[in-house]
Amino acid sequence: MITPTGVLNIDKPPGITSHDVVHRVRRLSGARRVGHAGTLDPLATGVLLLAVGRTTRLIEYLVGQQKMYLATVKLGQETNTFDAEGEVVAERPYRHITAAHLQDALPQFQGRIQQRPPLYSAIKQNGQPLYKLARQGKTPHIPTREVIIHQLELLDFEPPRANLRVVCGSGTYIRSLAHDLGRALGCGGHITALRRAAVGDFSVAQAVPLADLTAENWQAHLMPMTTAVAHLPRLDLNQTDATDLRHGRAIPAQTTQPSEELAAAFDPAGVFIGVVTRRPNGWRARKILDPI
Repeated sequence: MITPTGVLNIDKPPGITSHDVVHRVRRLSGARRVGHAGTLDPLATGVLLLAVGRTTRLIEYLVGQQKMYLATVKLGQETNTFDAEGEVVAERPYRHITAAHLQDALPQFQGRIQQRPPLYSAIKQNGQPLYKLARQGKTPHIPTREVIIHQLELLDFEPPRANLRVVCGSGTYIRSLAHDLGRALGCGGHITALRRAAVGDFSVAQAVPLADLTAENWQAHLMPMTTAVAHLPRLDLNQTDATDLRHGRAIPAQTTQPSEELAAAFDPAGVFIGVVTRRPNGWRARKILDPI
């Protein structure tokens, strides 16, 4: 029996971890290989992409896609987790802050910026997740890293809460954005609600609520494996080149073929071979999936 494989677009509810969602899908589907693409905090809701079966090998191509969030930032308080689940560690006046102040502060957080991830995060340092170190009372140095925020829009402001729309690249922490915005305004701030509205072309409008997923219907919501690489240009190959790629051999690149670095390769029958990378001397296999 062939194990089903593909992508699930889950609307994650609040109060559970991304791993909890994976565990539930494993249980109701019976699939051993299930992984999620891009962690959502327990407080957060919205699009959580899961790869099932052989598609777990393609998770990295789901993770790297652009994301869109709807975030609520509460001004006047900082917490140790940068969200409402943490302890309040500082309080400052906020009533003097206006929508104009917020609009003036937002541009500094757009484009390529340096961001420091929260101490309470799953990022590892010396093999240990930061949140575990934090719970041990340790405060390791966390270096900043470059992230990209494509769009940052103030939707409305009813003090002390500001609703933002954020379109960003992979690796951006919206909790850190809220914290840094509060610091820039001089009043502090933290996330009280966060919803991931989209990952690439996967939207929350198309997602299935986790509570609606059952052992009987989960396969009906399973999208094809190629959905994970649908954002990559398509490379159609003749049989000789397809066979060479499957055996790990490089193949020549044609001027009529995609010029991007990565492409999704298909054989003459339309069967997905895997992801290939373009080099000066041709295409080379990057991640080839064995035929079923």
